[in-house]
Amino acid sequence: MARKLNEECGVFGIYNKNNLHTAKLVYYGLFALQHRGQESCGIAVNNDNKITCVKDVGLVSDVFNTHILEELQGSIAVGHVRYSNIGYNTRENAQPLCARYIKGTVTIAHNGNIANAHILRKELMEEGAIFQSATDSEVIAFLIAKERKSSASIEQAIAKVMPKLIGSYSLLVMSPRKLIAVRDPNGIRPLCIGKIEDSYIFSSESCALDAIQAEFVRDVKPGEIVVVSPNSTYSLTTQCSGKGALCIFEHIYFARPDSIIDGVSVYEARKNGGKILAKRFPVEADIVIGAPDSGLVSAIGYAEESKIPYSDGLIKNRYIGRTFIKPGEEMRADSVAVKLNVLKNTIEGKRVIVIDDSIVRGTTMTRIIKILRSAGAKEIHVRISSPPFSYPCYFGTDISNQKELTYDPSLKEDAIEALRKKINADSLHFLPYEEIPNLAPASALDFCVGCFTGKYIMSIEDDSKIQTKHIIDLNYSVKPKS
Repeated sequence: MARKLNEECGVFGIYNKNNLHTAKLVYYGLFALQHRGQESCGIAVNNDNKITCVKDVGLVSDVFNTHILEELQGSIAVGHVRYSNIGYNTRENAQPLCARYIKGTVTIAHNGNIANAHILRKELMEEGAIFQSATDSEVIAFLIAKERKSSASIEQAIAKVMPKLIGSYSLLVMSPRKLIAVRDPNGIRPLCIGKIEDSYIFSSESCALDAIQAEFVRDVKPGEIVVVSPNSTYSLTTQCSGKGALCIFEHIYFARPDSIIDGVSVYEARKNGGKILAKRFPVEADIVIGAPDSGLVSAIGYAEESKIPYSDGLIKNRYIGRTFIKPGEEMRADSVAVKLNVLKNTIEGKRVIVIDDSIVRGTTMTRIIKILRSAGAKEIHVRISSPPFSYPCYFGTDISNQKELTYDPSLKEDAIEALRKKINADSLHFLPYEEIPNLAPASALDFCVGCFTGKYIMSIEDDSKIQTKHIIDLNYSVKPKS
């Protein structure tokens, strides 16, 4: 499998039909989505088909200032925050992607991962295409431009391209006169619609709509193409094929807890995870603490259900990015070391329950347990609000090789005990797989759970086009309870 370049990112766009400052609204929206990517960002604004794009490596607050935003004038705009694999965090790979072709201009912001992008890229290069970046987004742009020659509109060209893309994608496509939002037919990555008066906004998460005081309208449906033009707003549903399967890690880790995704509060989903763990794996202890930030809400749920006091035990340096998405093991270990510090007075002499969202590579939890023991913790019991991360993810989580995972499913019943010893915990339990639907029972979508089961919602092939042995059941997902 080729390396993935577009993974868990954030997109935000606006079609301004009122007297609003387009670029500033996108800036505030991206600021609210900064948790989805801290390595590069960009904003492209359309002013009567003159595209001005500013993008660079760094945080939103690093790349943009008041002067730059004032220069970005126009009525349509798209923005992007992203993170990358090691070696790919360059300005050339930052988004949005702006391009010219026979029909004019096209600008794309993409969240997700196209698993067959390397195959599509090779085919396009054999036809003479020249690529300027290593992103999946450029492959999508080429395919849209190619189909546009024989299509009546850009949205019809997009509809023709969608069946060729294997993977996850929430797209914003800006043409000279339109802003188009696209969600893949499985709905793996979130995308929602908002409004300010007559102006339409699209965002990866609803929390960014709240940041600009926009009204939440609804989520984009799996496979839907929503088109905003000067005189109308409509959607194409020809690629809507089923209920869809949202990546469960949106609720467990990626999204902000104040977001609503496909009808479900992320906060409530995480809290439910903690409550389930308390019911299924109780233990005598003095305090419950959460690993900042995505373990905190589950820790509150565990404390409420178990009646064991919740306490702040770990303090996070807010200026350090997410260690889970840092490229490179050495950088990841260094980040953990400076990211978290322990409140010794809270921990010393206590039996501590630590709640976290997942154990992927094991670096963070090993460090947490080490500093808790150094602070005098009497016992440390770890509870994880997701099942064991057992298999690679090809649709947006930065784990494309099973060798990167610390949990070894081949050990079967002994796998959790081996991991417990490795991280030096007194006990370790994960959310049972069968409890996943109970995290978000009101979800409008099913859930993609390939990282837990090795059974994916679509066929994935490696570079030799031979299916890997653990990819077996297609259209496989977990359904929430009705």
